[in-house]
Amino acid sequence: MTRDALVLLGRDTPHARETLATHARRLRDRGVADAVHACHYEHEPRQDLRDPLAAVDADRAFVVPMTAAHARETTVDVPAVLDRVDAAVHYCEPVCRSGAVTDALRDRAAEAAAGQPAALGLVALGASSLPYHRQVAEYHAARLRERGDYEDVATSYLVQNPAAECLRYNLDADDAVAVPLFVAASDATDRDIPERLELDRGGLAYADPLGDHPRLTDAVEAQIAEKRVLAERDGTETFEDSLTRNVTAFAADGDGR
Repeated sequence: MTRDALVLLGRDTPHARETLATHARRLRDRGVADAVHACHYEHEPRQDLRDPLAAVDADRAFVVPMTAAHARETTVDVPAVLDRVDAAVHYCEPVCRSGAVTDALRDRAAEAAAGQPAALGLVALGASSLPYHRQVAEYHAARLRERGDYEDVATSYLVQNPAAECLRYNLDADDAVAVPLFVAASDATDRDIPERLELDRGGLAYADPLGDHPRLTDAVEAQIAEKRVLAERDGTETFEDSLTRNVTAFAADGDGR
């Protein structure tokens, strides 16, 4: 019988550890895999993840980045260390491109505004050279617009345009809420975004990040179910499969080994 392991990958911060631990516990309780691991990296995934990944004991390992979208670390650094897993590795897309996450963002907005706000703004990290954060933010913005719950839905970013500091001016409503499109609380959600939005001026509610929302757990579970189906189809390759197949070996990994 094939033994499956689920590996959740996240930043090594107190909030991220707590968040991943909650999702891991729920997924264990649901029996989505024979084992569920939460692995963390601080600065260098190829170094920080090496030993935790080597400790995974399974025939197949489904690896899920618990981030909003791909970045350099998930497209280059993480794939480069996945060969430490002594199993057939199935690398998954970051968890946030899911309809379940749209539900979670809507819930966070309602919690922050104490009801249904007229307008909603998403604040994502963004990247100057990669499209992935913009793609995920626009995916959720489009779904929220289609539902017709808001008079206006806008996106903004910390690292690219439209900039987060312009969000309050780009929302065409007096009753608005900004929702950070981040998995766990961090300096970005606790300090950078509030400063950029000038929350102390009032007039704009601010929501919590996704955190331990149950629909984020649902998103991971659905992703694993889909990946299992794809893994059993011959010739079906995802973008994440290509990342692990095309990984480039590095002469040094940062600590002399």
